[in-house]
Amino acid sequence: MLNYKLMEFFDGEPEIVPDIAIKEEPDPHYIGHRKRVKERFVTSGAANFSDYELLELMLFSSIPRKDVKPLAKKLLENFNSITDLINIDKERLLSISGTNENLYINFAIVRELINRALKQKIINKNIIASWGSLIDYLKVNMGNMRLEQFRVLFLNKKNILIADEVLSQGTIDQAAVYPREIIKRALFNEASNIILVHNHPSGSPDPSKAGIDMTNIIVDMCKTINIIVHDHVIISNNKYFSFKSNMLL
Repeated sequence: MLNYKLMEFFDGEPEIVPDIAIKEEPDPHYIGHRKRVKERFVTSGAANFSDYELLELMLFSSIPRKDVKPLAKKLLENFNSITDLINIDKERLLSISGTNENLYINFAIVRELINRALKQKIINKNIIASWGSLIDYLKVNMGNMRLEQFRVLFLNKKNILIADEVLSQGTIDQAAVYPREIIKRALFNEASNIILVHNHPSGSPDPSKAGIDMTNIIVDMCKTINIIVHDHVIISNNKYFSFKSNMLL
């Protein structure tokens, strides 16, 4: 259609001239889709969403102005679990077409919130009596690491957590363990009991002979200063191995 507007020339005489109206383009289809998905989430709740729909909803804030449903499905197809996806490292995520740094940041935020929520379940509580919560925390915190890490949980006489310290970060299949450093940190934290923890990126939580021998050395050294090693836990993906449960302590 034609619109009309007044044009004023230099001589001051106005004249009405036609102006071609610019036809507005309709919103891309994904704009309406995003709105509908958000409204359904608010009215129906997360329990009624499939995994890919929840992931798609999260992708809305990370990747604007784009249909992200195919990417959500692609990400879930390429990983064994949602846990694996959330714990993905930056380099691997950005190697997937369609992803960006905003998405990595959002995954990292979700991961940290989950870590903190799980850690709150073991803070100021008897760790031994809250063993299931401790294992859940360790699985999320360490289960999907690509490098081996050795850490120690320092406890007081009531088995309440004093400190959770990473003492060594290694390679994909080994992490250095220094018994004297463990003793030093235990004395610094005034710990009465400790729990040793490390992860196996390989996927199997079973201990090696070297790991068993090193654990025995640490236990013997701790005995000399009246510190009890409650357990040595190996985390691998969603599995774990307890030295105590398997009669190795």
